[in-house]
Amino acid sequence: MKKFLGTILIGCFLAAPATAQNTENLNSTQKPGQAPQIRVRVNLVNVLFTVVNKKKQLMPNLSKDDFEVLEDKKPQKILFFNRETNLPLRIGVLIDTSNSIRERLHFEQQAAIDFLDDVVRPDEDMAFVVGFDVEPVMVQNYTDNLDKLSTGIQSLQAGGGTGLYDALYYACKEKMIYIPAPQPYLRRVLIIVSDGQDNFSEHSREEALAMAQKAEAIIYAISTNWTGIPTRGDKVLEYLASQTGGRSFFPMHASDLADDFQRISHELRSQYSLAYVSSNSAHDGTFRKITIKPREKGLKVLAKTGYFAPAQ
Repeated sequence: MKKFLGTILIGCFLAAPATAQNTENLNSTQKPGQAPQIRVRVNLVNVLFTVVNKKKQLMPNLSKDDFEVLEDKKPQKILFFNRETNLPLRIGVLIDTSNSIRERLHFEQQAAIDFLDDVVRPDEDMAFVVGFDVEPVMVQNYTDNLDKLSTGIQSLQAGGGTGLYDALYYACKEKMIYIPAPQPYLRRVLIIVSDGQDNFSEHSREEALAMAQKAEAIIYAISTNWTGIPTRGDKVLEYLASQTGGRSFFPMHASDLADDFQRISHELRSQYSLAYVSSNSAHDGTFRKITIKPREKGLKVLAKTGYFAPAQ
């Protein structure tokens, strides 16, 4: 989900990218012999989302009329609607290298390498890789060079505690918040491979989530808990993904990792985007809740739960 500033002229709507924090004063322009045109900066809210049915199958052929949008329970008018299959991707891969996943690290590395080989399009998409135990370590900065990404992933070694929230906070703040906003719009995706058992972070779960929401990042989480017994860490991963419009995966075997990465890859090419002008024009920096309701029963929308309004 991405914030923009739009420009409304009398009888005409123009959209221009900007950050969620920007505000604009009213202004008017008038040429001799012309009626005055009043320009008003408004908040255009753009939301990326995915739709699945009861079998968790993707539903790629829906239209604007198939959805209703609410912000803080108030209906909003959808102004733009598109299928988004080719928007540039900015991908962050966060791999847990703590002692608890030592025996599984090799499988995680290979699955992550295969995923990036499949998803990253040269000259269009870019990715970075962060390994984390007690602290996050950038092993490969943004690049579209698949060899460099592979080398970075292969350099990871296991050891130490788990600072998941610090790694998430770091990746979002340092690598996914763009000021000014990019044009064209970039889909920002974080892939977290971890057991979710944070025991070393300075930041809290909510602080890390808030930073992800401010960065407009969609989180996909793959659990490394292969016991088949749900843990607190699994619930953490599920929560982070659901709040940002992503999904969580719980493979039972190492061989299942590749399948889950393939599902993420397919989903990234099967998304929708819609945009509306918020009926709440206040620039108060508050968190606004978004609900996208499918009109057809049995469908589920995977989308961010909200966004932070611009601040004065």
